[in-house]
Amino acid sequence: MPPHEGLVHPKEYDIKDSNVELIGTDLDHRVKYNSAVTEPAWNNGQIGQEAGLFIWRIENFQVIPWPKEKYGQFFDGDSFIVLHSYKLGDKLGHDIFFWLGSKTTQDEAGTAAYKTVELDEFLHGAATQHREVQAQPSDEFLALFRHYAIRSGGVRSGFTHVEPQEQEEILTLLRIFKHPGIARIDSLIVHEVEPTWKSLDENDVFVLDKGEKIWVWQGKKCSPMEKAKAAQVVNDMTLAKHVDVEVLSQLESRSRIIVDLLGGKEEAGSTLEAPRPGRFAKKGGEEPTRPRKLFRLSDASGNLSFDLVKDGQRVDRSDFNGNDVFLYDVGNRLWVWQGSEASASEKAMWLRVAQFYVRKIQESQESSDAHLTPISKVVQGYESPSFLKAVEA
Repeated sequence: MPPHEGLVHPKEYDIKDSNVELIGTDLDHRVKYNSAVTEPAWNNGQIGQEAGLFIWRIENFQVIPWPKEKYGQFFDGDSFIVLHSYKLGDKLGHDIFFWLGSKTTQDEAGTAAYKTVELDEFLHGAATQHREVQAQPSDEFLALFRHYAIRSGGVRSGFTHVEPQEQEEILTLLRIFKHPGIARIDSLIVHEVEPTWKSLDENDVFVLDKGEKIWVWQGKKCSPMEKAKAAQVVNDMTLAKHVDVEVLSQLESRSRIIVDLLGGKEEAGSTLEAPRPGRFAKKGGEEPTRPRKLFRLSDASGNLSFDLVKDGQRVDRSDFNGNDVFLYDVGNRLWVWQGSEASASEKAMWLRVAQFYVRKIQESQESSDAHLTPISKVVQGYESPSFLKAVEA
């Protein structure tokens, strides 16, 4: 029998799944801390000691440091852990993000979530934890990077063996555009898109890599910053291989070559407007959000209860009691606030309850994208600036 007989591709992680909910018991906390003090990724003399940005990719259940020159570059088949440590008065504040690519596997996603909690244990429970999904990254996450890039591919982990694909013609299409939601002029996104003419948009710049040649297609309404970023992307690509590069503006008749190469030979018409991926889509007005709601998770009565505290009314800091855990739904994001005196069972249940709540919204069809809602947890006394802003809004 061939050695790969019976083995299958790893199962991709479904963001709506809840297989990482059951973390957080007292025993789990102790196990994670004892594990954390022996985890090489956390014990480099910098983590918890210095301000800065640190990134790891999950590879075969291991936490592997991501090269600094690749910070801001992510792969849709991977899961990453990102730590941002910053000065907060006379101490350090920490944000930990576990980022899940749209095609990451179950084992990678589970490892990222588990190791995020372990890293928080290593930082003595003072960090803000964030679940980030590729299609709906939070503003706090995007603000960490001057340029943010999503490429196809990644590592595959687990007890599986993946057969190599048959060699096909290389065809990669990168879309380069300004982030529509961030005012900073140099905030640019590089996103690998389906290599078809239908992905072209006259507002952006595209880089087409055909293996033997690289083409740059400049939409007639693109910006100088997008053109400059495309030149940087092409320069990085040609460092690894020496190929011809041709730059074409949509205003040139010859730019039709790109459309033809991408399968649009029989199509006519000059207007090209493809939707941007995920939260980067151009919107025609205010993005609809759910009414703000505040819930309390408490076992003060002897049984664990989940109760609505406020529905649509203004929420302020006095509404949060240090003896309990609160879920604050601001409409496009879910915050979990953990009181310093919350019980072990309340602390253990926060992620399970948060994901259950999001799943119920998804099932009620209030929002078809509810499962993409960013989820973040803060601890009393270590609230992040973005949480405080949400409470004061």
